[in-house]
Amino acid sequence: MQGEIITIGNELVSGRTIDLNSWYAAGRLTASGLKVTGITTVGDEQEKVAQALRRAMKNSGFVIVTGGLGSTEDDMTCEIVADALDRPLCLDKKMYGQIKRYVDSRGIEMSKSLEKMAWMPEGSKILHPKGAMCGFSLMEEGALLYFLPGIPDQMRYLMDRYVLPEILMHAETLPVFRQRMLKVYGLSEPSVAEMLRDLSKMSEKVVLGFYPHFPENHITISLRGRDEPSVVKELDVVEEEIKRLLGACVFASGPESMEEVVGGLLREKGLTLATAESCTGGLIGNLLTNVPGSSSYFMGGVVAYSNESKASLLGVSRQTLARHGAVSDQTVCEMTVGIRERLRTDLGLAVTGIAGPEGGTRAKPVGTVHIGLATTDDTLSGKYRFWGTRHQVKLNTAMMALDWIRRYLYGHSFIPGL
Repeated sequence: MQGEIITIGNELVSGRTIDLNSWYAAGRLTASGLKVTGITTVGDEQEKVAQALRRAMKNSGFVIVTGGLGSTEDDMTCEIVADALDRPLCLDKKMYGQIKRYVDSRGIEMSKSLEKMAWMPEGSKILHPKGAMCGFSLMEEGALLYFLPGIPDQMRYLMDRYVLPEILMHAETLPVFRQRMLKVYGLSEPSVAEMLRDLSKMSEKVVLGFYPHFPENHITISLRGRDEPSVVKELDVVEEEIKRLLGACVFASGPESMEEVVGGLLREKGLTLATAESCTGGLIGNLLTNVPGSSSYFMGGVVAYSNESKASLLGVSRQTLARHGAVSDQTVCEMTVGIRERLRTDLGLAVTGIAGPEGGTRAKPVGTVHIGLATTDDTLSGKYRFWGTRHQVKLNTAMMALDWIRRYLYGHSFIPGL
């Protein structure tokens, strides 16, 4: 079964917003064994959208449209669909009830713009009848048509919960479908693809999906078959081969985050951790404490942003700061030892660097980061150069620091720095 995707919005065609919806929908459809023959992006122009919809319907078993379902004046998808399919707009009582409950719960009045979202083309079926999300489906000339909100989180929920299962129910495919996900850190997407380029020789039926999720990369392994045991067995073989090829860069199988993996290892081994952060401004501590029960292994952290705080709070030598600077192996090692001694933990983790966009020099350009780890036996440090925005440098630094803990606890070697 094949189909097309249409995304609507002036913000998409102008480049102001990245089109994440078509990327996500195409990946999910392809991984499920369905073929996507085209992706079209159009602005908020009635005739352009109508033309794209009519054209897509001619050669598709399904069409997924995202955007234009809100309450503002330029959200005109319902009107456009009604006109293109010659179906009058009708007030959907279920949708109206949802909107009414929403406004009543917040103590606001029902407005014309909110009521507008309840007017849908005749014959529409709400995708999420008990929820607050807009979204509906139609059957037209044998094609399944789905109209989803442009907000990525809402679109993905409806896509996974309602749209994909319904399409697969109508598609002529093998009965058993299973998918797994591996999370990778420390390798770029092109590197992952290159390392796995010969994997198709092992199994032609397995579909691999590559999805960048900065600073990680996610790999999906999907397979359809006639029976559960054979599908599971083949997926096991492919998963193990990917882990062999990518080695310690695979940090999770499934939905676990890096901080959950690290937390599980610390709890399993009965170890405690403290952090000293400079350039990340507490981000590592924030990630660690996102995990329920983290108080059993994370004893606390210090954000030592200035040289004075590094010296007074962590005991970094003023001579070290004067001779080597705040961004150096010498300083990060003293930060690491200092936080471990002060909070009396098994492990001490520290980071210092230049997140940018200013503050870099020729010797220490923006993105230069030093990571340190103090254990009962040793003090380790490493230097890295991360690229991107200030936020990306901070996020990559926090991720790499947590990965140091993971690799240390597993006995793996660290990712080389500069």
